Amino acid sequence: MKRRWVGLLIAALLAGSIFPQIFAAEATWKAGTAAIKITPQASMWMAGYAARNKPSEGIAQDLFAKALAIEDSRGARLVIVTMDLIGVLRPLRDWLESQVQPQHALEGRWLVINASHTHCGPELRGSKLEGTAAASEQVRLSAEYTEQLQQKLLAVVDQALARLEPAQLDYLHARAGFAMNRRRPTERGFTNAPYSDGPVDHDVPVLRVTDPQGKKLRAVLFGYACHNTTLSYYKFCGDYAGYAQQYLEEAHPQVTAMFMAGCGADQNPYPRRSEELVQYHGRTLAVAVEAALETVPRPLLGPLDAALEEVTLEFAPPPAREELERIAAGKKQPDARHAQRLLKELEQTGKIRSTYAYPIQAIRFGSELTMVALAGEVVVDYSLRLKRELAGPAVWIAGYSNDVFGYVPSHRVLKEGGYEGGDAMRNTSLPGPFAPSVEDRIISRALQLARRPLAQAP
Repeated sequence: MKRRWVGLLIAALLAGSIFPQIFAAEATWKAGTAAIKITPQASMWMAGYAARNKPSEGIAQDLFAKALAIEDSRGARLVIVTMDLIGVLRPLRDWLESQVQPQHALEGRWLVINASHTHCGPELRGSKLEGTAAASEQVRLSAEYTEQLQQKLLAVVDQALARLEPAQLDYLHARAGFAMNRRRPTERGFTNAPYSDGPVDHDVPVLRVTDPQGKKLRAVLFGYACHNTTLSYYKFCGDYAGYAQQYLEEAHPQVTAMFMAGCGADQNPYPRRSEELVQYHGRTLAVAVEAALETVPRPLLGPLDAALEEVTLEFAPPPAREELERIAAGKKQPDARHAQRLLKELEQTGKIRSTYAYPIQAIRFGSELTMVALAGEVVVDYSLRLKRELAGPAVWIAGYSNDVFGYVPSHRVLKEGGYEGGDAMRNTSLPGPFAPSVEDRIISRALQLARRPLAQAP
């Protein structure tokens, strides 16, 4: 009889029927979530496409900011904030960090802010509104919206931390195939068009939050490396990432679904340009998450660890003053405006900046999962290389985190040139392009942070 019970126990373990419960008993996580609507209440200029020539004309889907708070057995707490916006302004990140530190004793390294990079959200960057119709009014609306957004982000963090309760965390992943490289080589250089032979990252990483027994789903955080640009019309919308979150929450009432953008700066969703297609891609990504939830989970046992540091990136030398003056006097846009900005900087400070302080964040869930959050619009080469060089149980690479200032090319993309390689910098106040050292500097520091020994205390 005793042998029979031992045999049944072993069989149950192998079948996985009580395997998750054993790990659940050992894990001592707490988790809490919150969501808040951030859809503009007024018609505003929209972010992402320079060709737009008028403010928004309605709402196709509400935009949200969401927070996932996690606490390990030692009391270390991590908060991940996601937003249905084009990017994370560095001053916005700095403001929120300054508030959560005294209120919640939450150091900056324990706060991650990621933007979905939808191109159907409001424009928050005043410099991008120069030359638009009713520019002064739009700048005022943008400033008012940003002030309201700050308070909403603080509120959603407060709520998530207040809702911490015992939980189980698991890592899973699946794949989705609608992203395609958009850097098509031609005789005249690289053009923005679908390129099926270009590099992609179709992984869909998923962090599952359940009750301590692993039975009741409470939240899913998922990612994908692709521009959130199916649509280009004049209605506010979360694009495919917004619909993926909506579909998951409709399928799982009381569950918070959060999207974390990956390194998709040179990836587009194809095909594009219709509401039917954006919903199709959203459904595709939601189904990939559902598929991941059906796979064998990797229980996360902890403890949490986090690091946030800056690495100095160098720009290539800018044109001489005489050349900038010639370009500024011309009619070619956005070159003329970019040259004017650089001349203004030269006039005010006596020089044009030559470096950029680039934030890199690494989060460790024990030895089971490493998450790296990179700033800017990061091309897919970074995700592929870091996953290769951080070979381990599970590696999750996010872009569009903490400071979205412009494109971050790899050495390959920088050498090839084109929009992501440096041309896009003309739409910013940065000198650009980056120097050839950009990729190695980012990768080196990311590897250093991700390979640190786990801290012994929060």
